[in-house]
Amino acid sequence: MPDASAWRIALPHTAAAVPMARALVRTALADTDAPADRDTAELLTAELVANAVEHTSSGAPIELVVELLAHGCQVEVHDGDPRPPGDLSARPDAGRPDPWQEHGRGLLLIRSLSSDCGHRPTPRGKAVWFTLPARRTGPAGA
Repeated sequence: MPDASAWRIALPHTAAAVPMARALVRTALADTDAPADRDTAELLTAELVANAVEHTSSGAPIELVVELLAHGCQVEVHDGDPRPPGDLSARPDAGRPDPWQEHGRGLLLIRSLSSDCGHRPTPRGKAVWFTLPARRTGPAGA
């Protein structure tokens, strides 16, 4: 029986992958009433997919994996390039890129807005991931 708390989809190695990935994350989190922030999940997913399209040259499809967790969600983007992405381990206060530079802000967003992020090698390249915590719920107006 398939796991209803995880989604996998192959995306084309083109710019069309970004809106497709955003739509999948939006649908996955909305259909299940997931506790993670949908807007942040969409934004960070778009950054990961755009980076995979821009910085890998294999042409192989990109795989998006969305997993719902008891404490939030985790999103992974798999690509065919084994080289690690930029520095995901540095926390935001460890040095910021120039906000006027064209590149480097996506990883800053991922580091700043996720509860955890990183990358790992896979048999066909690498997976870059982030985790979002569950939204805090409280009294109305809080």
